[in-house]
Amino acid sequence: MEWKETANRWGRALRDSLGRYRLVWVVILAGLVLLLLPAGGEKEETDAPPETAAVFDLEATERRLAEALSRIDGAGEVTVLLTVRDGPRRLLAENTQGGDGERRSEPVVLARGSGLQETVTVQERGPGYQGALLVCAGGDDPQVRLRLTQAVSALTGLGADKIAISKGT
Repeated sequence: MEWKETANRWGRALRDSLGRYRLVWVVILAGLVLLLLPAGGEKEETDAPPETAAVFDLEATERRLAEALSRIDGAGEVTVLLTVRDGPRRLLAENTQGGDGERRSEPVVLARGSGLQETVTVQERGPGYQGALLVCAGGDDPQVRLRLTQAVSALTGLGADKIAISKGT
């Protein structure tokens, strides 16, 4: 019968503390409920680049450039072809360790919680263009050629000697 007496004492003590420390018990229960809730939906890890990084699409770039250049007065409909020397690049932060003539470097990785990790990007570079060809109805007018050359040069970083403009139909 000793366990019944012990249970009764615990019961009375609990009832008394519920009356006096009601707010404390509410906070404790809220904490327990929060601990039991799932932390988030199940996420699959993918090797896809972060959403902030834009994916390079040469054809889409050519289309957008052609649409913009077609609005230049006297150019008419413009067709654009770009050649790419190298694609977009990301330069990553690295930890370099050296000793006894050996140097070893590895990318810096940040833990984002829930087992997710990502590298630290120091710099992102766009694609390097090699040349551009523009075909348009106003390709024989020197003023139109100048405006097209300046626009393409500003958008791609190409010099005027790397931009060819031809008259089309």
